[in-house]
Amino acid sequence: MDLNRGLEDLVAVALVAALAPLVVAVLPGPRIPQVVVFLFGGILIGPHVLGLAETSNIQLLSNIGLGFLFLLAGYELDPLLLRQRPGQLAITGWLISAVIATGVVAGLAAAGYVKDYVPVGLALTTTALGTLLPILRDNDMLAARFGQYVESAGAVGELFPILIIAVFLTQRGHFVALASVALVGVIALILAAAPALAHNSTVSGIIREGQDATGQTTLRWTVVLLFVLLAIASRFGLDVVLGAMLAGMVLRRWTRRMDLDTTSLEHKFDTVGYGIFIPIFFITSGMTLDLKALSQDPLRLLLFFGLLLIVRGLPSLLVYRRALRPRQRLEMTFITATTMPLLIALAEIGQRDGVMLPATAAALIGAGVLSVLIYPLIAVGLHRAGPLTPADVGITPHEPATGPDAPPDNPGNQAR
Repeated sequence: MDLNRGLEDLVAVALVAALAPLVVAVLPGPRIPQVVVFLFGGILIGPHVLGLAETSNIQLLSNIGLGFLFLLAGYELDPLLLRQRPGQLAITGWLISAVIATGVVAGLAAAGYVKDYVPVGLALTTTALGTLLPILRDNDMLAARFGQYVESAGAVGELFPILIIAVFLTQRGHFVALASVALVGVIALILAAAPALAHNSTVSGIIREGQDATGQTTLRWTVVLLFVLLAIASRFGLDVVLGAMLAGMVLRRWTRRMDLDTTSLEHKFDTVGYGIFIPIFFITSGMTLDLKALSQDPLRLLLFFGLLLIVRGLPSLLVYRRALRPRQRLEMTFITATTMPLLIALAEIGQRDGVMLPATAAALIGAGVLSVLIYPLIAVGLHRAGPLTPADVGITPHEPATGPDAPPDNPGNQAR
């Protein structure tokens, strides 16, 4: 790689990242997610439009951004939720989506419209929890019970496809791939037990004294954890996003066992992840979008865009019928249908195998871009349109208070 050329590419990418908040602020109408500006900025500076930057020169930084995105998604995931009602419903919804996707893609394959059966079908079952988190957090949509259902659905929509990618879409045998997943999981469990060392007063003192000073101990060890699991996953031929998500889950356990200041640590993650590396990933993703292939078959893009809503989104109306109110079920429909990073990974796998058509790969990524642009905005609009109930903000109904300190039922009665 030419160092000068790589620095020039990095300048172009950094400029897009810096301008994105300004673009979002000046655009009229509802505020769009910055992710959308990153993607369109990447398209603009990429080889298919202005040709100001090449993806090959900044691919490593892009992979680190992808790693941070899934690390933060794994960190937000509470494994206990998957064993409770939100997790059970999320798994049921994903299985329904998988069944629908199997039938839909079988029909498309029979018609000769797609050739790479498994990646395309799997793409229709994914949810971009990592992409959605900042959007939903900014609009206070992760509070109380609804937030638990959203996080569970998003986690299952990322974790299950990642595991299938690691086992079935690998160049190794399925048994070897399954053993590799198990081994990486064991390594993650061992790393999760590492905080036991912190019970040593010397080690604990070093960590606590350095977490907010120039040493930045906790942040540095977080980066080490991420890089270790990314390297291990890559070495075993697994998709790197599996290693990144496991790193986030291990990190969550670290912070709980070591009683760290999680608020301060999460601010650091946001600063490093969303401030530096994650924008590079999304901008680079936009640079890979082949507009020529999309323009030759735009109906393919619209088809996948609609199928994301049908296959992944609509089951939410059925699955959550007894858990959420109708408006919230509609919000969940558009939230679960939003996807992006895994579509890029699946498109790369399909093209690497030499089976997926370039038009299909471009249409999958393009559908993901549209889903990030449109579906969350609809969900946010529905959320803002409906009045909040006490249950929405975590207030449970209770019996009226009694006694001398209780407020009067009717102020007018007291006057009498």
